[in-house]
Amino acid sequence: MISIFAGLLSSCGIGAQVNIGAQTFTETKILAEMYKAMIEDHTNLSVNIIPDLASSPLVLNALKRNDVQLGTLYSGEIFNKHFPVSGSKDRKVVLKEAQEGFQKYFHLTWMDPLGFENTYAFTVRKDLAESKGYTKISDVKKDMANMKLGVDTTWLERSTDGYPAFSKAYGIKFGQVFPMEISLVYNAVANKQVDIVLAYSTDSRLKAYHLQTLTDDKQFFPPYDASPVLRSDLLKKHPEIQDAIAPLIGHLDADTMIALNYQVDIEKKSEREVAIAYLKQQGLLKS
Repeated sequence: MISIFAGLLSSCGIGAQVNIGAQTFTETKILAEMYKAMIEDHTNLSVNIIPDLASSPLVLNALKRNDVQLGTLYSGEIFNKHFPVSGSKDRKVVLKEAQEGFQKYFHLTWMDPLGFENTYAFTVRKDLAESKGYTKISDVKKDMANMKLGVDTTWLERSTDGYPAFSKAYGIKFGQVFPMEISLVYNAVANKQVDIVLAYSTDSRLKAYHLQTLTDDKQFFPPYDASPVLRSDLLKKHPEIQDAIAPLIGHLDADTMIALNYQVDIEKKSEREVAIAYLKQQGLLKS
């Protein structure tokens, strides 16, 4: 379906239309709307958004096939065996490997990060964090035997960054573990059915349920810094695209992304409405 649609558009010439791919989750749709608004505001190109591509690997495949020419990907994507990597979890090293590897193997330009990452994050209620003095994951070790963990079922079984590897890295084994769908963990911790949950670091429900993220002080989880990723042949033909979206680089921190996601997920505003309002507030649109 996407390939046929992209083929029809390409017959008009790649310069006439830029296709942006977005995953199913909210922030990638908001970012796609930001890219579209800034490209159309600063260039003569028109932009089409193809939403709800199920996953980042699907967006990547669409980029490789030229079904889309621009999308948002996360630096930890390098750990999905696209090409050889060092295995380092250092954010700068991972970013460099993403930028060099995706250019070398797939001719994709991986821009510098937008300013936030969306990775696994251990979170607790803010009142519990304040009363116990929790700011980082290591802080909960003293209370681990009495703590109930709510966690995404699949994470328990992951070999490289799942629960067994986590327990070994931190020396933490919680008293009780409750596997559940990721959508249920937020309600569970808010209602005090569990004490700590593994969430996603830019999820709007962190704000909705007044949860505090604990710093991954042993850097157990790989970094997942968000960046715009574009086809290099498109940039060669239209370098103005990179110039148009460059003001977003380093501009969006995690709290900002959580707040923007919150407006869509909880306040039920459209992704486009939220994106345009933010860009205007920041003075990033000419019109």
